[in-house]
Amino acid sequence: MDLRHLRYFQAVAEDLSYARAARRLRLAPPALSRAIKELEHDLGAEVLERSRHFVRLTPAGAVLLQETALLLDGWEEALRRVRRTASGEEGELRLGYIGPPTQPFLGRLLHEYRQRYPLVSLHLEERTPERVWEMVAKGRLTAGLTRPVPSHTALGLRTLVLREERLGVVLRPDHPLATRRSLPWKSLAGEPLIVLARREGASLHDAILAACRSAGFMPRLARTPSVIGTVLSYTEGGSGLGIVTDSVLPPGTTLRFVPLTPAQTVPLVLVWQEDLDPPPLQRFRGLLEDWKTTRQLWPGRPD
Repeated sequence: MDLRHLRYFQAVAEDLSYARAARRLRLAPPALSRAIKELEHDLGAEVLERSRHFVRLTPAGAVLLQETALLLDGWEEALRRVRRTASGEEGELRLGYIGPPTQPFLGRLLHEYRQRYPLVSLHLEERTPERVWEMVAKGRLTAGLTRPVPSHTALGLRTLVLREERLGVVLRPDHPLATRRSLPWKSLAGEPLIVLARREGASLHDAILAACRSAGFMPRLARTPSVIGTVLSYTEGGSGLGIVTDSVLPPGTTLRFVPLTPAQTVPLVLVWQEDLDPPPLQRFRGLLEDWKTTRQLWPGRPD
């Protein structure tokens, strides 16, 4: 017995006519009759009473008709779910991210993704760059929006660069340098600098120190907090000059961002396992690439 037999039985039971059911199924009536007999043989029970003048359901046939409707409906829904999952319209996406650099676009991006793929279960986890890479590598996250982490580059992970973010100095509006359009790195020599701790963002921390060394001085690190928000708070409180990327200043802040020259950048990337690329992630990555091309990730900001 297979689904074909049940579909044939359902057609005869609904029409109560072998001839009409055969026309609907585009079968010869003898073939349909044989299929019903095979079904009854497999069940060990008569499901249809038939004579030259009528066809009607037996009590066992009435139960079978009810159960067949449920089974076939469930099967069709299962097929639809399989197709939706294969196309990325259903499934699960576990996304890790780092906070401030993704704030300008992440909410809008996720809203658009949910509008397009409402049946995908979306889970978010904010972590440090190192932790995002580790969780992606271990399969605990499908993908991550993060900074490159040198110690994890050989773990079979792939990346898509979303944007190269320029480094600059954040200043209080009353600072003498706040009106400058750009500043050379060497102008920071001797200044108290506030830089994200290396354990929380190795690529950003190392890029800043390397730029200072290239400019001919060793930076004077006044504070190395564990989150970017604290870098900004220390700066606003007058503890020193913050060094951040151009993506992290929140709307409405009074702080000024002044780019540093020569220009130094750190990338923001999407990372995922090379051999694990489920359809929901493919759709998410496609949306990211579209937004990157149309500049919807950072509208009004040059890449």
